[in-house]
Formats: sequence, C-alpha cells, structure tokens
Amino acid sequence: MRLFPALDICFPPASPDLIDLVTALIDDFAPAAIHETGTEDAPEWRVFFGQAATRDNAAGAIEASLEGRGLTLIPVDVPNEDWAARSQASLRAVRVGRVLVAPPWDVPRDPGVDTAIIVIQPSMGFGTGHHETTRLCLSLLQEIDCRGARVLDVGTGSGVLALASAALGARTVDGIDVDPDAVANACENLGLNPSLQDGAAICFTATDLRAGVDVDLQHSDRADIVLANLTGALLVAAAPHLLGRVAEGGRLILSGFQHQEAADVLGAFARETVLVAHRTEGDWDAVLLLATV
Repeated sequence: MRLFPALDICFPPASPDLIDLVTALIDDFAPAAIHETGTEDAPEWRVFFGQAATRDNAAGAIEASLEGRGLTLIPVDVPNEDWAARSQASLRAVRVGRVLVAPPWDVPRDPGVDTAIIVIQPSMGFGTGHHETTRLCLSLLQEIDCRGARVLDVGTGSGVLALASAALGARTVDGIDVDPDAVANACENLGLNPSLQDGAAICFTATDLRAGVDVDLQHSDRADIVLANLTGALLVAAAPHLLGRVAEGGRLILSGFQHQEAADVLGAFARETVLVAHRTEGDWDAVLLLATV
C-alpha cells in the first residue's frame, strides 16, 4: 500500500495573518493538495507533498519562520485508501454550464444535448469539479471560444481543466505540473476520455514553469489560453512566467486565490493584461484576463 507524505497543521484561534504566512511558506515546496478541516476560527490543514523529504523541509521552514506563534505541526504518512478512496467514493457528477465532470461510477447515460462530459478518477490531483476554484475556472473557460485554440494548463493536477478545454474545442492542450503523481493521474484521466484525443493533441508533462526549464509546447512557444488554478502567492511569483507563455491577444484564467489576495494577484498581471471578468464563489476568486503585450 502506498503512503502519501503529509503535514498536519493546526492553527491557533483567530489568526488570519498566520494563515497567509503559512500559505506563502508552503507554496515554495509545491504542495500536491491541501485538505482543510477544523473550524473557520481555528482551521486545521492536512497538506500533501510529493516526497517525504519535501514535507520535512516545509515543516522546518515553517518552524524556523513562525516559532512561538502557536502552530502545531505533525508529519504523517497517509495510506491512499484513507483519504482518497474513502473520502471521495461518495463523489457525484458536477455540472458547470455545458461541462459535466463525473467520476467513473457516476457517468450519466443521458447527459443532455451539447454537454461536454469529462471523466475524472479522484486521486492526488483532486480537480474533481467539487472545489469552488475548479468550478470558477470551468465557468470562465466557457466565456472563451476555445475552438482551434492552443491551451496551456499550469498546475494541471487531475487534468480536468485541460480535458475540459479539449472538450470545448481546443486544438492542442499542454498540461504541466511539478508533481509527477498529479501528472500520472492526469494521464490516467486522459485514458478515461479517449474521444477527446480525436479532436485535440493532449500532452501532460511533469515540470516547473518557474525553474527556468524550457517547457516545449506543442507547435508553438505561446498559448492562446493559459489556465492557472494555483494559490495567490504562487500566482504572484509565477506571473512573469505565465505572461511569457500567453500570446498577444490571448486569455489567462487565474484562480486559487482568496478575496484578500485579489489585489496582489491582479497587480502582478496589471501592466500586460486587461481584466475581462472577475468572479467569486465562497471564499475564492477567479479572473479572466486579456493579454495586451
């Protein structure tokens, strides 16, 4: 049985500033997923990492920077069945506009006319359509004419946004993620949607856009549509790299940030984009930007 390295983080009550600081610190270690529990006043997180050494380094960085602030950090190794198979076995299909995201056990027989079905196997990459940030991205993606477009999905996770782009008519789709396990899940999900490969060239790769590695896109260095469902701090840090990959006149869809982070995220992209749409759901924001340079 495979074990997933994770870090349980318990916050002291009424500490929104501490949550922001921890978020910024763990972003540097490319967490694979964050499972939020506890209460709104005193949240608890289970943060998953690709490697145990990465988790331990993240814990050390948090302790060094925030010692004495009342955080509790507990490294754990989580069996896959304990958090993926069990907790997600009850998931059902989710519809966002024309797009219906379904686990393999809840694919509808008659989804209706003009419905784009994406089958997603819940795993480390999450991206089942149940989180607000995924739904916001799927909604904004349908505000764009994807037909014939070149798409880059940064932090692809389960590949749900990349696959939705293909279902909506994209010609080439590149999904990248720093976590090889997420890419493996995205490739598995590609196999569950064989019809999408008839109309689009779809490729998933494990790489980090920020690491200075040359990311080769299919047929072009720049994409017509760049998707990035990350975190606020990571979007700000990755802004130059994301802007460097979108074609002039192309679109960026950004999500994964909360209301209090919106100004910083928009500011990081302001000089080279125009805001087209800004949507919120729950505590989360997403924006559609037009690239002007």
